[in-house]
Amino acid sequence: MDELRVAAITSLAPLEELDADPFVVDTRSQHAMCARWAADQGYVVTRQLLFLSLRADHFGLWRDVEAGQVDLFVAPNRRVLERALRSVEEFTAECARRGVRLETAGLDEPSYTSAMKAEVHRRLSMPTAGYDGT
Repeated sequence: MDELRVAAITSLAPLEELDADPFVVDTRSQHAMCARWAADQGYVVTRQLLFLSLRADHFGLWRDVEAGQVDLFVAPNRRVLERALRSVEEFTAECARRGVRLETAGLDEPSYTSAMKAEVHRRLSMPTAGYDGT
């Protein structure tokens, strides 16, 4: 059987929210959680989607599904999904309508130390030096 192809949905959050909720700012850890979940299931992440309050019917969500390159969506958890999408309920309904599964990894989030927060801050502050933070 072929591996299911997964699109990992991660959320954009302003760096200013790092102290209050570091995981929603740390897109690298969000993606890693999705990749670990997919690997545990025997699936492979083929797309990483990074959104903030996107409409459920937005082309960016569906183009890879329509092209046959994505079989299911996974997000790290409900909180990230709620930031990435304008309406989780509408997206869930659209997934059902299109016959595409939507999962949440539901794994434990990292416990962020001051040093980890500083690393996330440093990584996300460097795009002007040519580094995109991923």
